[in-house]
Amino acid sequence: MIRLTRLNRVPVFLNSDLIEHIEITPDTVISLTSGQKIVVLESAEQVVERVMGFRRAILERASQAPVPEVTAAGE
Repeated sequence: MIRLTRLNRVPVFLNSDLIEHIEITPDTVISLTSGQKIVVLESAEQVVERVMGFRRAILERASQAPVPEVTAAGE
C-alpha cells in the first residue's frame, strides 16, 4: 500500500496493484482496475516513485527472509 493525499488533504492508502493508469489533467487522476478514480495532490511521477519504492521494499524483505531447509521424505 502507498500513502497518497486526496485534493481535500485527506490521506488515503492505496493498493498499488489496483492501479490501471495515471492521467495528468492537470490534477493527477489514478484509475483503478475497479473503475474507480482517485484524484490526488501528488504528481504522477511521485505516485510512480512510491509504487516502485513499495515494491522494492517487498523484494528486499523477501531476499532477506530465511530459506527453509528442504529434507528428503522420510527423514
